[in-house]
Amino acid sequence: MTRVLILTGDPIGVRMAGPAIRVWNLGLQLRARGHEVRVVTTTRAERDDAPFPVVAVAPGDERALHEHERWCEVVVVQGHGLGQFDALRRTDRFLVADVYDPMHLEMLEQGRELPRATWELRVAQARDALNDQLRRADFVVCASERQRLFYLGHLAALGRVSPATYADDGDLRALLDLAPFGLDANPPQPGPSMRTGDEQRILIWGGGVYSWFDPLTLIRAVAAVAKRHPQTVLFFLGTRHPGVDEMGIVREAFDLARELGVEGANVVFNDTWVPYDERGGYLLAADAGVSTHHVHLETMFSFRTRILDYLWAGLPMVVTEGDGFAELVADEGLGIVVPEDVAALEAAIETVLFDEDAAAGFAANVARVRERFTWDRTLAPLLDFADAPRHAADYVAGRDGMGVAGGRARRTAGPGHDLRMAWHHLRASGLRDVAGRVARRVRGRRA
Repeated sequence: MTRVLILTGDPIGVRMAGPAIRVWNLGLQLRARGHEVRVVTTTRAERDDAPFPVVAVAPGDERALHEHERWCEVVVVQGHGLGQFDALRRTDRFLVADVYDPMHLEMLEQGRELPRATWELRVAQARDALNDQLRRADFVVCASERQRLFYLGHLAALGRVSPATYADDGDLRALLDLAPFGLDANPPQPGPSMRTGDEQRILIWGGGVYSWFDPLTLIRAVAAVAKRHPQTVLFFLGTRHPGVDEMGIVREAFDLARELGVEGANVVFNDTWVPYDERGGYLLAADAGVSTHHVHLETMFSFRTRILDYLWAGLPMVVTEGDGFAELVADEGLGIVVPEDVAALEAAIETVLFDEDAAAGFAANVARVRERFTWDRTLAPLLDFADAPRHAADYVAGRDGMGVAGGRARRTAGPGHDLRMAWHHLRASGLRDVAGRVARRVRGRRA
């Protein structure tokens, strides 16, 4: 039995997004293996039914974090957590970096709406946070072979692809392996549904709406299909992320649907976030799943977690080309892969919703493939590490000596960090912006 601490920056509650869902299921799988688990979130802990302790610790609260760090034998970190606590940066516990989300590439898209100086800062902070994890971790897990090649480049640049790590591990799987997002081995159960009539043919968008996605081309295609098939419905499952501010693309999507005359009829926005345990009912009520995105660097290395829910619910799907899942959909016949093109998307939607033979063939292939992605299989390398934890072959006590010396990322919590951020926003956006940020932080602490 191993004592495992999992640290996340996402809220753990009834409504959870990707990072929190991953942490929740990792905790369940570790517990099923006989390990003890604690989950620490640096935001909100609001779930009372957890079979393991879930607690909130504010970033930089070293005293509160110290108790958990001393209790555990293995620490699993994701996001910016490592830079928020000195105790983790110098821990002698076995350290696992969960880098399934290349957040610096994500921030290249997410930060487009910010002032240029702030955009550059956010990308640099995400890059430094990832490099800090890669420099210090005993074991690193990512989501796909594409990502693994990408992170091998990071590790090589940091000096961790070396004789020490290579001598007894020629493919470096002991340092960097795959632990993709997964799905529940138990099928979804009926529950709340968006269906209002048996005649409807529903295409579900099974997650949030972010700036790197392309809901606008999709809405145009659905509006075109609806002219021939008025029973067509595109349902956006969630537009209000539990831990991320609404992005401008959400408003653009609302405005376009209203402009085309399909809002509320053929395009429906769920203006909230569906509770995690209730999402199965919505998925079961749908006829197909969809994910459309722009083709850029973020796409190339992404791992669209909503696709796992489509597999889980047995849904044929329509996806944009360019990412790893598009290759899986095409290779395994799980649905239709399209370019960024309204006409191609329109034809694909019509096929998955109204060609019964084609849809049945896609669904049969989905049922065959989904067994590969159950959580116990996808997380197996991480679970195996917990069974027999080990320090990396190039481990140095104190961890600053691992890989290339120097280049340490700054702490991302505490008074020093707050002052640097205040000075940055004062220069980039002015006093009013700083005052607004301070007011929002005070309100958040009172909530």
